[in-house]
Amino acid sequence: MGHKKLIRFRAIDTFNNVLQYPENMKGNWHNHFGNNNPVTLELACGKGEYSVNLGRENKNRNFIGVDIKGNRIYTGAKAALAEHLDNIAFLRINIGQITQYFAPGEVEEIWIIFPDPFLRDGKAKNRLTHERFLYSYQQILKPGGLINLKTDSKELFDFTLETIEQQKCTIHEKIEDIYGKGKAVGALAIQTFYEKMHLADNRTIYFVSFSLPADKINLTGRFEIKDEI
Repeated sequence: MGHKKLIRFRAIDTFNNVLQYPENMKGNWHNHFGNNNPVTLELACGKGEYSVNLGRENKNRNFIGVDIKGNRIYTGAKAALAEHLDNIAFLRINIGQITQYFAPGEVEEIWIIFPDPFLRDGKAKNRLTHERFLYSYQQILKPGGLINLKTDSKELFDFTLETIEQQKCTIHEKIEDIYGKGKAVGALAIQTFYEKMHLADNRTIYFVSFSLPADKINLTGRFEIKDEI
């Protein structure tokens, strides 16, 4: 591990807005924030640009950036501390374990910003809009809670739309070229480090906002859950 990463890992150990594999947080996030305001997650948050910017503009909501890489979380956590943004926290965990850290209905909204599209063969199961992740989100989201995907990957965007249709999710907004259609306003105007790079490379940015069905997400193949006899 590089010297810079070591310094950042040591730093986040002292940050009171960073929780690393915490115990007994499921159902208790209101205690951490000291209020009962709605909770929004930014999954695979990287440097946490969305969490920090949304937290600045929405003081009556709580935001949690979730990522496994502590050296990236450091940037957003440090910025939130410097600005005394007490409505922002960071959670260092594997996203596949997210149901261990949130109770049913504890989360109101999820943002997924420029995640790894996992384009190689056999890697679709790692996409954060794969049915196995939607199954997990369904266990922590309030009924009707939004999932927002912003990506430069047409393959991931199309995959997500197919999954939404298969799972009978409800699309609330779909934009196939945010900037070309003049839709980069409000939360969609926030630009991450990677988005700025993508725009400089003239890539198209896609967005879809959807909610999960009332019925359980249908897991198939190796992820299928068999009814107990």
